[in-house]
Amino acid sequence: MTRSSRAGRAARRSFSLACAATVLVALSGCARFDDSASTPFSPEPTFGAADVSPGDPSAPESSAPPPPPPGPCVDPDPAVIATCLDTLGGLVTLPGGGAALVAERVTGAVVEVAPGTAPRPVASIPVDPSPGGGLIDLALSPTYAEDRLLYAYVVTPTDARVVRIAPGDVPKPVLTGIPRGTGDVGGAVDFVGPSELRVATGSGGDLAAAADPASLAGKVLSIVDPRVDGSAVPRVVMSGLGRAGDLCSDGTGSQWVTDGAPDGDRLSRITPEGGVVGPVWTWPDRPGVGGCAAAPGTVAVAMSGARAVGVVPVDPETGSVPTPPALVAQDRYGRLRGATLGADGQILVSTTNKDGGVPTPTDDRVVIVQIPAGGGGND
Repeated sequence: MTRSSRAGRAARRSFSLACAATVLVALSGCARFDDSASTPFSPEPTFGAADVSPGDPSAPESSAPPPPPPGPCVDPDPAVIATCLDTLGGLVTLPGGGAALVAERVTGAVVEVAPGTAPRPVASIPVDPSPGGGLIDLALSPTYAEDRLLYAYVVTPTDARVVRIAPGDVPKPVLTGIPRGTGDVGGAVDFVGPSELRVATGSGGDLAAAADPASLAGKVLSIVDPRVDGSAVPRVVMSGLGRAGDLCSDGTGSQWVTDGAPDGDRLSRITPEGGVVGPVWTWPDRPGVGGCAAAPGTVAVAMSGARAVGVVPVDPETGSVPTPPALVAQDRYGRLRGATLGADGQILVSTTNKDGGVPTPTDDRVVIVQIPAGGGGND
């Protein structure tokens, strides 16, 4: 059932964001995003030795790292794990949850980020960097630990498309010919099984195309065996999308869809059987929904206009939204675009302040956000 976020009781305001700069702290008493919401991968990535506080008398003097040098890319907020990146799009957590890959929309760079380490470019994809274009979203192969395959939704000068990237190889087309439209049409990729990739495409402002089963615009599409180069024949799972936001799976077989329509931003659900429910919630004030991260009982949605993470409580039995969503981290990091499930139930989000916002000296950034107890409460 669709409800307005203006309705309902006021959400509580208690919220705690506590995180060390070199570790992802486990949530205690918070709405938990179980690790089962994402495909288990192994082995877990390893990083350098943990920092030791200079004031720890038990630590050898030589092991105490110096304080970070002052500079424009040093952010004092310990929840910020990467700074001074270009305009950001979607992001995806790497096996083990200790690091993530984030898309630089304008440059086409895929950058690995992790607490306590400098951002590291790992791939570059040719894109059209014009407004609304670029490298939009990323997804890992379900067997990433073995094949290291990465999938991306990109905009080129002629179309939007899905490409596959193997280490040391050029991007290979998986699905081409998606209408690129004008402006920010969005787009997303997300696996829902070992061999099924789903793709969300924007309408480009053409609502007729979004409703036309012969058009790839404004759809959620299913591709079986996306390893086949350029010859995938997609199946339409959902029609009528406006500006495509994101796709995210919650570990129960359901997949959540965010998009922006003329009458409001929306959250919809695709059931494990492939049926479409919703929208289950509509935001008439159009806060600019983008990336999402889901677990049983909660969906977190990054918002550019509201400059916050929207926390949507979900009834695990019915998939409905029993109480109004709340906003957390509002106005703390500016415009938010991407979201992914991190370690220990935390959410990683990317900022997009260099695209229509007011960037700080450390933008654009990747930030850890905790979800408050019960999934409610305004920050």
